[in-house]
Amino acid sequence: MTKRQQQQNLSQSRDGGYTIIESLVAMIVVSVLMIAIAPVMAYSVATRVQARRMELATQAATAYINALRVGAIKPPTNSQPTIGFPARDTSVAPAVPPAPASTSPSSNLYCVNLDETPGCAGSKEFFVQGLWRNPANTTNDPTPTGYELTVRVYRADGFTGATMTTVQQSVANSALGNPQAPLVVMKTQIPPTTQGSASARQSLCSRLNPNGTINTSLCR
Repeated sequence: MTKRQQQQNLSQSRDGGYTIIESLVAMIVVSVLMIAIAPVMAYSVATRVQARRMELATQAATAYINALRVGAIKPPTNSQPTIGFPARDTSVAPAVPPAPASTSPSSNLYCVNLDETPGCAGSKEFFVQGLWRNPANTTNDPTPTGYELTVRVYRADGFTGATMTTVQQSVANSALGNPQAPLVVMKTQIPPTTQGSASARQSLCSRLNPNGTINTSLCR
């Protein structure tokens, strides 16, 4: 009788040992699966954050363009640039206009603040860079003749002493993205003001065909 009880106790203890080993194996399997899935989940969250950031940057660029079209952002009144008004694009076409080097007023960057913190330095603020181009206009005020506008939207926290770039980043392969690269790049045409001497059609013709060598139906 005593031997049977010992055998039963021994059998139960062996079964308990197998249960502990199985639990350890299960914990190891779950840990391996979590390690494998964690990077995918983190990348998915980062992509969503970057997509949302690009959406806000697109809204900032659209608001900036509309402000220039209605004259809410005034052109410079002298040789000194106006904060927010686009700078002259002095690059040779079709060269890419340079990226901003700093956030000083002379860089013509326009701050878009989307949080309650004053200033423009956080991850929810953007700097909009505007560059205007019109070979027919040699003055500092392009509003009477109209101009081609290049817009780039940068993260405000990207201006940390590093060199800004001009290559737009992508949502698909950038995750949280490069803080020094523009989130959005746009090009559009800004028509002349009603006080200007040129019509919108004449302005567009002079910018597309500054030498008058191309005869198109638009410019006849």
